[in-house]
Amino acid sequence: MSRDRSPRRLRRRDRNALIAASLTALSLTASGCVVVHGEREVLPAATRAEAAKALTAFTTAYNKADKAYDSSLDAPYLTGPFGDITAARLKAGHANSPSGNPRYVPLKLSDVKTTIPQKAGWPRWFVADAQGNKTGRQRWLMVFTRNGLGEHWRVAYVTLVAPGAVPEFRTDDDGWAEAVPADSAQLAVAPGKLSADYAAYLKKGGKTFADGRYTSGERADRAGRARKPGLVTQFIDRPLTSGDYAPLALRTADGGALVFFTTHHYEKQTSAPGTTVPIPNKDVRALTEGEVKQSLTLEFMSAEIALDPAGSGRVSLLGRVPGLTSAQGE
Repeated sequence: MSRDRSPRRLRRRDRNALIAASLTALSLTASGCVVVHGEREVLPAATRAEAAKALTAFTTAYNKADKAYDSSLDAPYLTGPFGDITAARLKAGHANSPSGNPRYVPLKLSDVKTTIPQKAGWPRWFVADAQGNKTGRQRWLMVFTRNGLGEHWRVAYVTLVAPGAVPEFRTDDDGWAEAVPADSAQLAVAPGKLSADYAAYLKKGGKTFADGRYTSGERADRAGRARKPGLVTQFIDRPLTSGDYAPLALRTADGGALVFFTTHHYEKQTSAPGTTVPIPNKDVRALTEGEVKQSLTLEFMSAEIALDPAGSGRVSLLGRVPGLTSAQGE
């Protein structure tokens, strides 16, 4: 059986296929069924209604877990460094008060400002800036993330910042913000390098970061604690940049970026022969494995927020929230 492959027949076939495809697309649009490839299309990470629901779901779960000292109640809504820190806090709380939190006060967030970037691919994420009722005038700056349409929105980062410290973000005419790639060369430090650079700075100093409470102040505090009579403290700092600990950055109005990133820390306290290391409090004791004889190693996760200028200049740390996640006695 022969087939007609003449140019006219091929052109007619191509035209018919194009018409059919156009009619299919028109039909899908008219019916409201449009398939969007989120891994390729640049879209807002969430609708404003979705962001509001995510904040409510998180607050409800967080309060239930805090009241009962039960991390299973908010685990589906937490991830990253905040998830690790909160799980450890609840574990210690339950060990010391199995019946629940005797000092429970529900978290209330008000004056919420949501910033939602447009981006392609996963994870999708957005930032919520709110006034909390437990932290004085400091504001809660939270990053919500998710890795697929079927997942809950989860809080990966929570940092506390002073009023007015959050910069203005660059937005388009519809109010959507701009996500900055981890490898951006437009900033003083690429967001993906900040974790490693901060870990190196804590050890050796340098000119990458501006002086402040979480930079030069942290190094001075460590120097004072490194050698006390009868007790030596050693510090190990490591970057953490993959998966749910990956840095996330928003473009600021001046062309720089506000960057959320994670670092991982250890403090080993060793006492002089014949003495023992003091355990700071009952929460630390609850998270300690092994018998504390001559040394105690504390493991911390830390969430940082940095203002990374465009072009060149020093990076400023606006906030840092470290949390003990485990301890080992020897």
